[in-house]
Amino acid sequence: MTTLSKRIKELRMEKGLSQPQLARAIGCSKGQISFWENGLNEPKASYVVKLADVFGVSTDYLLGRMDW
Repeated sequence: MTTLSKRIKELRMEKGLSQPQLARAIGCSKGQISFWENGLNEPKASYVVKLADVFGVSTDYLLGRMDW
């Protein structure tokens, strides 16, 4: 699992969102969220920005380039 996949799952759970709820919030499928959280693939840059906005964090934090 990558830092990105771990942070997506951790932040989603902290916000109390299900995978389908997060998917609706950023305009993708639940399957994509599952793949990202399990490290099977990574989101495109446009989704990283949307995830950061939903979670209220920086893209650098999501990508593991900085810690909180």
